[in-house]
Amino acid sequence: MIFVKVDDLKPGMRLGKPIYNKSGVLLHERDSKLTMQSIYGVKNFGLFGLYILEPAEPLPPMTDDDIQFERFQTVSVFSIRDDLKLMASGKEPKTLDWLVNVIIKNYGRLDRKINFVQNLRSSDDFVYKHALNVAILSAMICNNMDITVSEQLNVVKAAVIHDVGQLMFPSGFNHLTELSTEEKQSVRKYTNDVLQAGDFDKSLKRYVLKLHDYLVEEDEGDVRVSDDEALNVLYVAHTYDKLTAMTSYKEPTSEIMAIRELMNHERKYSVKAVNSLIKSINIMNPGVCVELTNGKKGLVITENKDSIMRPMVLAFENNHIYDLSVNSVYSEVQIKDVMKTMDNRIKMDYETLMGGSPSSTDSEKES
Repeated sequence: MIFVKVDDLKPGMRLGKPIYNKSGVLLHERDSKLTMQSIYGVKNFGLFGLYILEPAEPLPPMTDDDIQFERFQTVSVFSIRDDLKLMASGKEPKTLDWLVNVIIKNYGRLDRKINFVQNLRSSDDFVYKHALNVAILSAMICNNMDITVSEQLNVVKAAVIHDVGQLMFPSGFNHLTELSTEEKQSVRKYTNDVLQAGDFDKSLKRYVLKLHDYLVEEDEGDVRVSDDEALNVLYVAHTYDKLTAMTSYKEPTSEIMAIRELMNHERKYSVKAVNSLIKSINIMNPGVCVELTNGKKGLVITENKDSIMRPMVLAFENNHIYDLSVNSVYSEVQIKDVMKTMDNRIKMDYETLMGGSPSSTDSEKES
């Protein structure tokens, strides 16, 4: 699956992901072929581009969770857009409390991991899609940190509204570009104006404004983990979405590289919040294709629940199994990155995969 910018779309290309309207009605199914009419429709949506299946690529499987997640993203973005626009114009939001409760109901009480699939963004909807993803991630992280229900409500609501200040820039401002320090300071000021004009909890206001302080301080390298876990949740969720999102100024960071960035800066990102994020979403689960530091490519066949960077990997070249949970193996070989296919969901036939005669594992060789 590849990402194709809207100006490069051509009739006959096959859609890798479904397209819904704002009511959640399916407009274009996965694997359907683009026509000139559908391409014009995509351009009118203001999308930056589409995920397209390569000519011989089979349609990747989607679980019910995956389908529900992508549909929920589409429908909820329109609700967030309407509410944030109302707030930016000095009016009360209409569906904010309802949406926050739905996000928590759907994603703040899960007892399993899900595939967190990034959505396509345009300069017109970037703020809303970022807000939604930060809210969903925050709900899941809070759930795994056993944060109280009242605090979870405040955190998720803060996530939804935290970037409302970006809507108050003059028309034509490109939200897909990296903000300068001065622009970040302006966003904080505009956001503060909106919060002071509305009826919001004091804790919520503090979370939002402190998050913006962090974003300004990032440029100076002064961010430190807070004593307030709720704030740490917001910052980790915001950073993960920012790193993995498709924008016009940089290629997205892969999920594993984003997690590595969070894990490698313990003074900046809460270890507890990062570990809770890892417990919430699938990253190094069976079926993910990876590149190893020794130049080999392979398939994750067993997830390591204790250490995400140390799964068991089957090499494509010779069926050799690298058990990265073994210290002597890990000292020689690590995960470099996932193979960049834009979609890591690969259907696996475990019986066929494990029924052959791969070479002995590294751990067996040691014994």
